[in-house]
Amino acid sequence: MERTYINEAQKAIGGTVKVQGFIENLRNSKYMAFIVLKDITGKLQITVEKADHPELVDTIDQLTPDSVITVTGKVVANDYVKMGGVEMIPETIEIESIADALPIVRKEIAATKKKKAVERSSIDQRIDYRWIDLRTDENQLMFKAQSCFVNAMRKFLLDRNFIEIHTPKLIAAASESGSEVFKVDYFDRNAYLAQSPQFYKQMAMAAGFERIFETGPVFRAEKSYTNKHSTEFSGFDLEFSYITSFKDVMKMEEELLTAGLQAVKDNYGDQIKELFGQEVIVPTTPFPVVKLADLYKGLEEEFGYTVDESEKGDLTTEAERLSYEWVKKHYGHEFLFITDYSAEKRAFYHMRDENGVPQGYDLIWRGVEITTGAQREHRYDVLKKQAEEKGLAEDVKFYLEFFQYGCPPHGGFGLGIDRLTMLLCGLTIKDAEFLFRGPNRLTP
Repeated sequence: MERTYINEAQKAIGGTVKVQGFIENLRNSKYMAFIVLKDITGKLQITVEKADHPELVDTIDQLTPDSVITVTGKVVANDYVKMGGVEMIPETIEIESIADALPIVRKEIAATKKKKAVERSSIDQRIDYRWIDLRTDENQLMFKAQSCFVNAMRKFLLDRNFIEIHTPKLIAAASESGSEVFKVDYFDRNAYLAQSPQFYKQMAMAAGFERIFETGPVFRAEKSYTNKHSTEFSGFDLEFSYITSFKDVMKMEEELLTAGLQAVKDNYGDQIKELFGQEVIVPTTPFPVVKLADLYKGLEEEFGYTVDESEKGDLTTEAERLSYEWVKKHYGHEFLFITDYSAEKRAFYHMRDENGVPQGYDLIWRGVEITTGAQREHRYDVLKKQAEEKGLAEDVKFYLEFFQYGCPPHGGFGLGIDRLTMLLCGLTIKDAEFLFRGPNRLTP
């Protein structure tokens, strides 16, 4: 008999099916045994009256929480069963794997009259045994929602004639700048892990691909110990040609994110609200836009937040956080585009206007930066000069060559998939990544 997923088995009342999964809960008394079996689609109660099935007693006595079993039996309706009014009466139970006592507490256990409360293990303890921690409903929902989000964004772009590419992560020169990169041995010379696919996305524009996107790993050698930084994460990047302004890039991003959030809300919105207490809000477009100087002025007037003039060319972490309160108050919105950063604080490849203002933006969602986007400088002479200004001309010589033989005007942006997931579910980055990597974390 072929396996039936539990969500389908629950509909097969009166039928005999085979289900497989982990034991989430086990109550084994003298006369009865109740097993809650969980697979990726749902849960099913398996009820055993031992007098009716003495051949199953020895097997049941070996079972432990999180053991994996295969059960064949009849699905019946029972109004007293909380899980959808359905249970299974087993004919056979086969042990696939017996679990030892778990080394972590995945969820806080409330106190009872007989037992004290049990605290949840710390996030670092849970990452040590991440494969066990990932078995919870919350974690599995999080990655279902992430998969839905990314798939909706991919579909959005494919429907608009974008091509998916996969660029190298081993590179000969440090991308964007000489800092924050991991150096690795590469036969007889040094190589570096790519900070972003930026240069190769633009190479695709020079190749005439016109519209491309990529999902892949990104590496940042930052010794950051915050709730939103990691040394390796999954990026979602795109670039497209024949734009007239960085505003075309902003429009593409707001439409892309709206499509992704709509798909998540349609498929998992209720579950995210139930398990994480987070409302999935599909934003209205266009997103609010503010110049950086005007935002600082607004934050000073309304929150008394001030920064030194030397810091006003970029967005401080506190200003980033306060911008959420500001945009909610003025626009009733979760997203905010911020423009007009100083050239000193932006990458050399951002196009600048006649006043030297970079033609790009940051996008803030729920008080956290999720994107830096821009129109790129595609004119070789101007780009070379801007690289020289930052002392990078030699480091990016191979990149500058992309623009010597014709290149259309273009722009793009990158998103961190893990950071999107973190904000969607109201978590930290350690909770949101499948396996977190940070300055002090390289295992499991």
